[in-house]
Amino acid sequence: MSSAAEPATQSAHPVALELLQSVVDVARAIFGAQASSVFLLDEATDELVFQAVSGQGEEFLVGRRFPADRGIAGWVATSGEPMVVDRLAQNTAFDRTFAKSTQYVPDALMAVPLLHDHQTLGVLEVLDPSPQTRSSLDELELLSMFARQAATALRLVTHHRPAAVRALTADDHVTAARLLTQLQELLDVPGTP
Repeated sequence: MSSAAEPATQSAHPVALELLQSVVDVARAIFGAQASSVFLLDEATDELVFQAVSGQGEEFLVGRRFPADRGIAGWVATSGEPMVVDRLAQNTAFDRTFAKSTQYVPDALMAVPLLHDHQTLGVLEVLDPSPQTRSSLDELELLSMFARQAATALRLVTHHRPAAVRALTADDHVTAARLLTQLQELLDVPGTP
């Protein structure tokens, strides 16, 4: 697993928490999913930590930890490769016991690594996405692009703190506005909830 410079422990910063919650809320909305989660890698303990949850489990999963080599999230974190599974019951990497302990057992999921400079920061998962959003690999590519943007922003927040946020240039603000516009257009696409 790549070094991640402790993003899980640094994510307690309010801007990072707000950013991560926004990521899971938007991912859940884009894919019409039952839930979406961000797990960050805590290298000190070799665990993945629920840092933000939208939908099923959002009331109690934040802060929960599990071994970084466990389940599909662990495989994605270790390999650095995205994964889509439509029939989780038939997938040997799926840790059904752990899923039951979260009080929600999905039938399908999409998971992508949060990577920055070849470092695994964590995993973004979307649970039980709407079938029409999983019709092609374009959706996985979209989720991967979104995860890259989230990882870059997370890295900025966790390493440079508020000074970096205040130092954003006018171009950065224009780029952020474009991203928000594109996300809104995605949410308004016919056939998505």
